Amino acid sequence: MSGGVTSAPRPFRPFAGLSVAVVGLGRAGLPAALRLVEWGATVAAWDDGIATRTTAEAAGLTLADPVQGPFRFDALLLSPGIPRQHPAAVRALAANVPILCDVEFLTAAIRASGEAPLLAGITGTNGKSTTTALLQHILATAGWTALAGGNLGTAALSLPLLATGQAYVLEMSSYMLERLARTRFNAAVMLNLSPDHLDRHGGMAGYAAAKAQIFARQLHTDIAVIGQDDGAAALGAGLSARKIPISGHSPQPGGVWAEAGILRDDIGPIVDMAGAPALQGAHNAQNAAAASAVALAWGVAREAVARGIATYPGLPHRAEQVAVLDGIPWINDSKATNADSTAMALASWRRIVLIAGGTGKEGGIEPLVPLFGHIAHAVLIGRDAAAFAATLSAHGVPFTMAGHLAAAIPAARDAARATGAEAVLLSPAAASWDQFTGFDARGDAFRAAVQALARPQSAETP
Repeated sequence: MSGGVTSAPRPFRPFAGLSVAVVGLGRAGLPAALRLVEWGATVAAWDDGIATRTTAEAAGLTLADPVQGPFRFDALLLSPGIPRQHPAAVRALAANVPILCDVEFLTAAIRASGEAPLLAGITGTNGKSTTTALLQHILATAGWTALAGGNLGTAALSLPLLATGQAYVLEMSSYMLERLARTRFNAAVMLNLSPDHLDRHGGMAGYAAAKAQIFARQLHTDIAVIGQDDGAAALGAGLSARKIPISGHSPQPGGVWAEAGILRDDIGPIVDMAGAPALQGAHNAQNAAAASAVALAWGVAREAVARGIATYPGLPHRAEQVAVLDGIPWINDSKATNADSTAMALASWRRIVLIAGGTGKEGGIEPLVPLFGHIAHAVLIGRDAAAFAATLSAHGVPFTMAGHLAAAIPAARDAARATGAEAVLLSPAAASWDQFTGFDARGDAFRAAVQALARPQSAETP
């Protein structure tokens, strides 16, 4: 063209002509609605909360309740926490309109971009956040451009589009997995499986079926990393992808496992887990095995994998030491929202004061009974404190009913002084919705209160 004039690049509008109802405008829904508009979709946004709708409208979204009037949408993006009993979901099902999550729209946009970044999906009842963050850290340590998000951290449609040779590492909840249609993971990780969210999925079979969607649509060129320690092994039957078994404590020929504290594979040792302070315990060894299996399969050098594991800093609210009082560490494990997750924390200590309680899951803390010998004293909070107390009482474990976290912290300090416990551990074995907006808010409140308690002590120290 004469005069050196160049035409402006065409805007990226992969969803032009698509009509989408977005219901639930929280952490994932609001950025999803905004990104869909940016990418050309016609969006009707809605939330049952008035304040949330006001925020969405101020951000420039068009508000419309999809339950009112004909349901004339091509798709319903339903936030993961909203069940299919919601009126919008009922309308979508009746109209044969797909109910999707934000990851499905992200992967559709990736296909439309013509790029082919690698996509890892991480799921399991426990450990998925640690494994997601760890894999991203290993890849970044090796010099890759790799982004983590999904159920952990950045919502899927807040992530930028990546290019071929780069990677997404997405934590996938069962709520998200049941709302995928075409998404395919180049690496799918199933860490473990134990009862959780059974009311949402109609029982264990429904929960397992939702989790198994991590492997859906995989090809023989993909990998399926499957934990062998905690209930997930059976989900590996009949898969097309190459299966890589992992374990935190037993040999897995053809896979990655920990043995005598050394993470290894068929070639030999990868790293001594004693040199990874944020990944102690057999459960974290299995998390490290999973991340290593993906990284090695993707061509990351063994030395970079080892370096990434050793330098991994850990996650907030997961075995996070927040202070030392009277010589005793206080540990924030607020992300332990079920008994199995708390069991992993208990197994890491000989004798502790445990702060537990909240909205308990089916079975309460009965699965922790074999580990009750690790509890010098329990301090109970939240809606199901009485049920937890009954289980502890039946097995002779002393406890204090504190009610709320603010009262639990001084009670735990008194108990730690009286019992000589080696740590105070917030590991609730319960969800937080009865008193907090999420496990992160609960953990933040714990950290702030404990550190406030520590400050006067520090000021008096010469």
